[in-house]
Amino acid sequence: MAIVCASCHNKPKEVANIKTATTKEAKPKNLNKISSYAEATQKLSTTEKIGQLFMPAAYINDTEEEIVKLEQLIREQNIGALCFFKSRISAAANYDAKNKNDTLSLSKLKSLIKRYQKAAKYPLLIAIDAEWGLAMRVDNTPQYPYAITLGAMQNKDALIYEVGKNIAKDCREAGIHWNLAPVVDINNNPNNPVIGYRSYGENKELVTKNAIAFVNGMQNQGIISCLKHFPGHGDTATDSHIGLPVINKSKEALLANELYPFQQLINNGVESVMIGHLAVPALTEEKNTPTTLSKKTIKGLLRGEMNFNNVVISDALNMKSVSKLYPVKGELEWIAFDAGNDVLCFAENPKEGIATILKNATKQQIEESFKRVWQLKEKAMNIVISPSKSYYTAKSLNTKLATESLTVVKGNNNTISNFKSDGFVGIEITNNKENPFFYTVKEELKFTSYNTTKTTISKIKEAVKTEENVVIALYPPSIKPKNNFGISNNELELLTNLMTTKNVILYVFGNPYVLTKLDTSNAKNVIVAYQNFPVFQENAAEHFLNKVDAKGKLSVSIN
Repeated sequence: MAIVCASCHNKPKEVANIKTATTKEAKPKNLNKISSYAEATQKLSTTEKIGQLFMPAAYINDTEEEIVKLEQLIREQNIGALCFFKSRISAAANYDAKNKNDTLSLSKLKSLIKRYQKAAKYPLLIAIDAEWGLAMRVDNTPQYPYAITLGAMQNKDALIYEVGKNIAKDCREAGIHWNLAPVVDINNNPNNPVIGYRSYGENKELVTKNAIAFVNGMQNQGIISCLKHFPGHGDTATDSHIGLPVINKSKEALLANELYPFQQLINNGVESVMIGHLAVPALTEEKNTPTTLSKKTIKGLLRGEMNFNNVVISDALNMKSVSKLYPVKGELEWIAFDAGNDVLCFAENPKEGIATILKNATKQQIEESFKRVWQLKEKAMNIVISPSKSYYTAKSLNTKLATESLTVVKGNNNTISNFKSDGFVGIEITNNKENPFFYTVKEELKFTSYNTTKTTISKIKEAVKTEENVVIALYPPSIKPKNNFGISNNELELLTNLMTTKNVILYVFGNPYVLTKLDTSNAKNVIVAYQNFPVFQENAAEHFLNKVDAKGKLSVSIN
């Protein structure tokens, strides 16, 4: 059953710089055809069926030795799925650093998928986290804005549909079937260390509407979607990669808010849901049991009360919030399966896990999960894509998204006009030597600017002593709130000093939550551009030059 959203069926009337689909694009590449469940259930042994439930991690930048090991594991244990990450280091840290010199990542990914598929007795289901595009895991591939940026757009479901469609097309062409997205967590905690920018916002209706549009876009290209992180990771201040977050809310409160987007998309037939590693006593009825390992949460609430009948996938089982609970190999995999997870993501002990499940599980348990997983494979691999008339290029789509999301948090155009007539100095707080924002403004206006990578902070302070008007372009080094989004203490002190003593217009090219770390009470204007992509910077420059309006609105509260 397809997810339906009326606004998503209305494609944008103006599609600039589009790529026209060719007839060849009608048939997916690298999607091995797969037999029906009716045939498979007779053909596969019980042990093979259990193997189909395991999704170990695969790494694009792995050594040949490790690649051969994974091929052997796939053959010997009849592994059913793989989830791709860039490298072992990035997966452990839940962060993929950009490597501009690695231009072969996509070709490596495609090559590895083919190798691993060749090693598999039964076609593998290939998954990846591509919340904002393959760029989340694969260098030098198209990147689209974070969910918090899309959440700032006003009634632009059709554009979010196109984002989902573009991301899905990139996945499909790489040989990926399953995008572990979108995040439908409602981010109502500004100190959230792991969700934040990955959420569409703090309003349940906004999150739901945008998630529906994104899922519809992915379904257009035959890519399986996944809601995460059930029952809602938004109101936490702990990173579940490191520790176990605790949510002390009543079940009624959760049903009214955090669980609302999940229920709405479940009602419309979403294909899979990922369970987060969260301690929610109101749901688990136990103080420190992770929801991933809770029968009451998965079988009772999600399957029973919320009527979800499709695939349940665990969050990564290597995460310390659960992995440290079960030191005996195979035990965690069994507990997670017994709790109701059909797919065991990032299972580190498949061999022992398969053996333990075989020993403890009933045939009915195994068959029910196998059926759901195999039917998901059927849907993903046997689909034929109708050729789309057109696709946005990544640049043209990002340009539209930049135009619709730019947000004025404070101030008006009068201040900007005064700056342009009275004169101003520009300061870039950045890790990059070159940024398009001031460069674009300088095409029309003459002014002096300073960049913190080229000029020391002490020299900047001295240089602007006699200036009255300052335009600050802030590029937070990190998208996550840890260590003040990567902004140094000296840079924070400079920002505070300038906003206390000068007339300041601040443009932010990053997570808007960075404003919670700054005292902007004296700033004349605060504008959030969200992304540091060139087209977002160029649009912000056009705003300063009074050529475009800021159409967006913050989807989260900044206090």
